[in-house]
Amino acid sequence: MPLQPFEIMEQGGILMWPIFACSIVGLAITIERFFVLRRATIDTREFMDTMRQVLRQNRIQEAIEICDETNAPVARIMKAGILKHNRSKEEIREAIEDAGHLEIPRLERHLSALATCGNISPLLGLLGTVAGMIKAFAQIQNLRGQVNPSDLAEGIGNALMTTAAGLTVAIPVYVVYNYFVTRVDNMVVEMEISSSELVDLLTKDHGEHGI
Repeated sequence: MPLQPFEIMEQGGILMWPIFACSIVGLAITIERFFVLRRATIDTREFMDTMRQVLRQNRIQEAIEICDETNAPVARIMKAGILKHNRSKEEIREAIEDAGHLEIPRLERHLSALATCGNISPLLGLLGTVAGMIKAFAQIQNLRGQVNPSDLAEGIGNALMTTAAGLTVAIPVYVVYNYFVTRVDNMVVEMEISSSELVDLLTKDHGEHGI
């Protein structure tokens, strides 16, 4: 008969509880980051095509309104640069960089905690393994070597259960963490490319319209 969750926790010992806590924290962060990054993702190419068309016609206010209507980091960064459209190239670039310094930490929020859960779960499992083996060897010592497998079952069971639990939590957490890091890195690259294009559009606009 399969073990019930509470029986698994009891058989694994006290270290199963921090491993279980890591799984809950990891799941919560995964769900939260999934929805946040999903909302932050837009078709950057389509957005920049629209912005390019509007800015080339010097419709600054319309460009700002488009940024306000687009709930995405790249739009907020674009707006910061557009608001400085009548300033020097250095000031425009600085405004964009300042906005980026605010947006990137929002995208990376909680990822360090997710990585921590992935790192410590197998270590907790290893600690449980060591504790279980210590218990098994203590039983051998108490019985002066006159033991049968059932005498060692509890300690070895603790060791194997915590190891399995730690790896069960760590593997999916690592996969999800790497997935989120890759998504954030791709979004940052898109923002950098879009920012450079915006600077070129605004400074070219300076020359054409004598601003």
